Amino acid sequence: MNLKIPTKTQLPLYKASPTLEPINTRQTQTARRVYIETYGCQMNVSDSELMSGILTQNGYEMVDQLEDANVVLLNTCAIRENAEEKVLNRLVHLHHRKKRQSDLVLGVCGCMAQHMKTKLIDAAPYVDFVLGPDAYRNLPMAINSVTIGDPFLGLKLDKGEDYADIAPIRVEGIRAWLTIQRGCDKMCTFCIVPFVRGRERSIPMQLLVDDVKRLVDEGFKEVVLLGQTVNSYNDGTHNFGDLLFGLSEVEGIERIRFTSPHPSDATDDLIEAMASCDKVCNYIHLPLQSGSTRVLKAMRRTYTAEAYRELVAKMRARIPNLAISTDVIVGFCGETETDFMETYNLMAEIRYDSAFMFKYSSRDGTLAHKTLDDDVSEVEKGRRLKEIIALQESVSHETNQRLIGEVVTVLVEGESRKDPDRYQGKTDGFKTTVFPKANSEVGDLVRVKVESTTAHTLIGSITK
Repeated sequence: MNLKIPTKTQLPLYKASPTLEPINTRQTQTARRVYIETYGCQMNVSDSELMSGILTQNGYEMVDQLEDANVVLLNTCAIRENAEEKVLNRLVHLHHRKKRQSDLVLGVCGCMAQHMKTKLIDAAPYVDFVLGPDAYRNLPMAINSVTIGDPFLGLKLDKGEDYADIAPIRVEGIRAWLTIQRGCDKMCTFCIVPFVRGRERSIPMQLLVDDVKRLVDEGFKEVVLLGQTVNSYNDGTHNFGDLLFGLSEVEGIERIRFTSPHPSDATDDLIEAMASCDKVCNYIHLPLQSGSTRVLKAMRRTYTAEAYRELVAKMRARIPNLAISTDVIVGFCGETETDFMETYNLMAEIRYDSAFMFKYSSRDGTLAHKTLDDDVSEVEKGRRLKEIIALQESVSHETNQRLIGEVVTVLVEGESRKDPDRYQGKTDGFKTTVFPKANSEVGDLVRVKVESTTAHTLIGSITK
């Protein structure tokens, strides 16, 4: 499951962490006020919350407006080249601000920092420090080192670092992100993640159960479990299915989601937990990437198209009303028209509720970049992408249309962006639903009768 967020997210913060011993920030000339911009996926959102917890406990003040800060941190993504370009462009803008604000400290953290390493300092020499995903504990040291003059670099991957003892500062709301696993062992040829986040390591199940209990006490209704390949979770005693069963027993949590699983780790235990635990949502984001077994092999995806097809059939047979979304890449190295049509036809056969679709772009440092030719033209990649987008838009619209007249259960998340008189929320199947507020409140589970739809949204009214 890939619960997409805006490319850039500002994190307003409200709860201090009980973990680290505070340092004496009075040694600096002015109080440090920190603003974080987050780019990329939910793992980065979770990491920003983690960074905020570390800094707050060490005496720093978190602010939610750039204008109020004298420390600016960009928590970055390296999945695609354009994500890095956005950050580099943003750094140019912040450089101008740094010239006007003499005490401004500028740090780049996360996956892009780990990927580019010292090249980032070469590209933006005004950056004060660069920290990878395993170096967040060094944030106070990095900020305070600015007076020395040389950029601080924290780029060592640590297979023992899971931040299990750090309490994040989360954004207020009804949905909380909970990292259960860090790193990735899958080594897909197109992916940079194993090289910027290191090897897999899982947080002990009992700590996660305790975390969810605290989230309930803080008012959260839904938890989203995070991991690069979340369903490969294993703490040495418990697997991912065990974790889902265990978290379902926590009183007060209404819904449990997870992102992103890998098809090869979709075990019977996972399927049984989804089928039998009412709190585990009947929704899964199951990345396909390609419908061609030949291309999947070149990607090192560890499953065939036929095995993927069989997995989907097995899950749908066991889990009624299962909603499925996916990721698809077109134009991967060596992809022929026949390969593309296998992807197109499998998407048409499976009929996903939604999909995130991309053109392949070679990433420096990946195995594909080193060993395979990026030999599909940009024009051809663009055509193929347009075709699967058109297909998916049609399927999504038809799938939602079938829900007209049905009653769906929605967790109220907040006001609709387009109409302050309406609320919006998600169904169990992660479909955005908009409806008049009536007497409902944020955090309520309400029954909504669907009256109309688009390809992306259900529209209706609260019913008994």
